[in-house]
Amino acid sequence: MLGNWTGWRARARLGIGVVALGVLAAGTTAASATAATAGHQAAGHQAAGHQAAGHRDASTGPVVVTTGGVVRGMTTAAIDEFLGIPYAAPPVGALRWRPPHPAAPWIGIRDATKFAPHCPQSASPFGQASTSENCLYLNVFTPPGSGRAGHRLPVMVWIHGGALVTGESDDYDPAKLVSNGAIVVTINYRLGALGFLAHPALASHPGGPSGNYGLMDQQAALRWVQRNIRNFGGNPRNVTIFGESAGGLSVLSQLASPGAHGLFAKAIVESGSYDLTQAPLATAEAAGEAFAASAGCASQTAACLRSLPVATILANQDASGYTPDIDGQVLTQSIGTALSSGQFNRVPVINGTNHDEWRLFVALSELEGAPVTTANYQAMIASTLGVSAPIAAAVAAQYPLSAYPSPSVALGAVGTDAIFACPALTIDQSLSKYVPTFAYEFNDENAPELFLPPVSFPYGAAHASEIQYLFDLPDATFPSPLSAQQEQLATTMKQYWTNFAATGSPSSATEPLWPQFSSSSQQMISLIPPQPQAETDFAAEHNCAFWALAG
Repeated sequence: MLGNWTGWRARARLGIGVVALGVLAAGTTAASATAATAGHQAAGHQAAGHQAAGHRDASTGPVVVTTGGVVRGMTTAAIDEFLGIPYAAPPVGALRWRPPHPAAPWIGIRDATKFAPHCPQSASPFGQASTSENCLYLNVFTPPGSGRAGHRLPVMVWIHGGALVTGESDDYDPAKLVSNGAIVVTINYRLGALGFLAHPALASHPGGPSGNYGLMDQQAALRWVQRNIRNFGGNPRNVTIFGESAGGLSVLSQLASPGAHGLFAKAIVESGSYDLTQAPLATAEAAGEAFAASAGCASQTAACLRSLPVATILANQDASGYTPDIDGQVLTQSIGTALSSGQFNRVPVINGTNHDEWRLFVALSELEGAPVTTANYQAMIASTLGVSAPIAAAVAAQYPLSAYPSPSVALGAVGTDAIFACPALTIDQSLSKYVPTFAYEFNDENAPELFLPPVSFPYGAAHASEIQYLFDLPDATFPSPLSAQQEQLATTMKQYWTNFAATGSPSSATEPLWPQFSSSSQQMISLIPPQPQAETDFAAEHNCAFWALAG
């Protein structure tokens, strides 16, 4: 019995941000960060050029009426695209750090053939730099003519990841999901301090909620979908929200949020299990007051905060990433508590993780000049989990270096199991008591690593490596084509995801059976090329009994 670990969950949240967003600017990684960011941005320009090349004629593109006005999109290859549609007013000036307000309507036909600005963030391998607060836009991708044909297709709303400090909607090309008969919507939402700063002066009323503005944006986008998607050929009663990493955590947050009730009918969580216990409002507001002081607002007033330049906010926000807080309105309790008690929006759920999640973060540490070694292994465990040296020693005994090909792989296993895999199993056990639950583990050990250069150990099925099996990623920094067997897995995964969006079950007559999870059988599917297989030893492989005692 290792006792109650008070620090490791907080450190887990910190690690998602600090390591994942890299802050790859220091030491030996400055050059690689610059190259990665430049590659990402160049790829983004290439993606825009690809759109222009595939664009037939904006003047003859598909036209759809929305509640804000008429939009004209474009047809590219086999789908219709409607890009850069505002779902809320620009959160600038007096609207900064306020719940999203309705977007102003427009007269005439609005061009919807280009992506709009995305939300403020610093450059990183995982997102393009932006200082535009006018960023609350979404994109709709449909089968050709679906609106004119009067279809009622399933709708999938993608929430991007990035530790809630980076990322953008235009990094994800959903054409192949759309070809399976779904409408896909991708959204921007406020990030970093602009999206998640809690501060007493920003409460909407005395004692009211502050923070969680990014989650409010997501709900505003979902309300837009409810009002408008029928005209695009979608079924507002059959909306699936899905997201990865911080996007997966956002999906879990919307499951737990009373304000999201009725806005979606299904949910898919990819690698979002890393933070099931949210900070109380008082803790979040104390962090907000510290931010205000560091940013030059010693007065701690809303007026000062709303007058800060975006660059100042980005320079002083928490580079480790943000997580939602229990503000009393958007979230009234922690995610884990809501799920275990059944006090959540009860819809069918797919939930899963990747077999080697934490290797991505170990790789980033190595790229920053801090590789894992035999000598520092226990210290790295303590740092990763935020625990004392004696507890780190106990973890090292459970994960001995002799059992792994390298110290890096060993630490990757520790982080994967403690921060992702076993919390995901807890989610499965909680959800399955109340709703149909389908659990997976992505297990392609040779999945290409798209965002970072090679390191001294294999990435395996690292964090975010499954996304390329669902979307085309034109902004990837280190593109690598999938093999024929990997393409077969990708086709099956896309079919699973769209089957689930359509029917509430991922299985069909053409794919391997994906069994429903139950606490007794704990069956899940292993997404391994070329063909998924049943998996029943997940808990044992990831030492979840050990972590249950530790937690």
